[in-house]
Amino acid sequence: MASMIAVNLEPDRLRVGSRGSINRMVEKVQQEKYTSQYAGNDVFEDNRSRNTSNAAQTGSTLLEQGQSAVDDARVSSTSALPSAPICRQFWKAGNYSDAHGSRVNLQSGKTYLHVHPMFLHSNATSHTWAFGAIAELLDNAIDEIQNGATFVMVDKISNPRDGSSALLIQDDGGGMDPEAIRRCISFGFSDKKSSEAIGQYGNGFKTSSMRLGADVIVFTRHMEERSATQSIGLLSYSFLMRMGHDRIIVPMVDYEFNTDIGKFGISRRHTNESFQANLSLLLQWSPYSSETELLKQFDDVGLHGTKVVIYNLWYNDDGNLELDFNKDPQDTRKVESLPAWRTVKEQHIANRLHYSLRAYMSILYLRIPETFCIKLRGQVVMPHNLADDLKFPEYILYKPQAGGFTF
Repeated sequence: MASMIAVNLEPDRLRVGSRGSINRMVEKVQQEKYTSQYAGNDVFEDNRSRNTSNAAQTGSTLLEQGQSAVDDARVSSTSALPSAPICRQFWKAGNYSDAHGSRVNLQSGKTYLHVHPMFLHSNATSHTWAFGAIAELLDNAIDEIQNGATFVMVDKISNPRDGSSALLIQDDGGGMDPEAIRRCISFGFSDKKSSEAIGQYGNGFKTSSMRLGADVIVFTRHMEERSATQSIGLLSYSFLMRMGHDRIIVPMVDYEFNTDIGKFGISRRHTNESFQANLSLLLQWSPYSSETELLKQFDDVGLHGTKVVIYNLWYNDDGNLELDFNKDPQDTRKVESLPAWRTVKEQHIANRLHYSLRAYMSILYLRIPETFCIKLRGQVVMPHNLADDLKFPEYILYKPQAGGFTF
């Protein structure tokens, strides 16, 4: 999940149709209407200069992305009173009003486009169901095959802070350097360099992660030549809304490998003040309450790779978690009650992919290299070709014609 190297992929690694066609086939259209009246984003980064070309990508006229969390305190504001906890039901969590639009501030002669945190929710409504959001994150890992990735795994873990369920998506791809993870959690950027790539952390990462849960923390390690970096970033809807922030704040810390001492230390891109400010927010709002716990998450990452933990998962309109981790220990299911008479019929994959994540993941990719596997809750997902389920197959020999001749 990193900046990509342009290489030719195997021609047989094809998607079954487009993401849109699959989602249209299986998604239940929600009738609620949501207003998306915000564009752009500000991400708090250390020691970055203004980049007008990147600003143009976000739809703004000029977007400054060079502040640290400490610097940003001067141009961001919070409500005088703490806001109530956010609603945990996704389709009811967006409480939009005209007062929440984007606005522009001037600070030290620079123009800042402020985007209200509500944009995180409205942006995520592009996914009308949870499985489509998971598929978006899988695409990022599939793109890492060209960087040597051998697996992507999806699993349920427990939030160590409160014991609630969280969703883990991890791969052993190239990882992201500090600039790449900032583009990952910002808006309007993509590292896509290969025409075969599906989508490397453009807007899809934000829409998919925010569709699955209110908060996401990313751990990534990247190696390049003789240097190695690891970064931790937090995109937290809970933090932004409960603290009443009027713009999107992304706490992030970076470490780089020190060859003199043989271990990772604080990156030189941070001042001590900015590092401590970002770390403090991470420890307060992430599932991990100490820096030691945060760094322990890299223990199973290896030399390079990315781990995404989505927590405070959304509930459906009935007040249940959208993803059911308990019914089948080898699957993750979309909560859905079925009458007894539909039980047999629902066993067909055309129906199972509506509520079984394993079935849905099995039909996403027509072919993937033998060196790569997709794992769900510790078990490999076996690819399934939908053409094998055709009831009346017919094979027609294609005979091209040109100039009245048949070849």
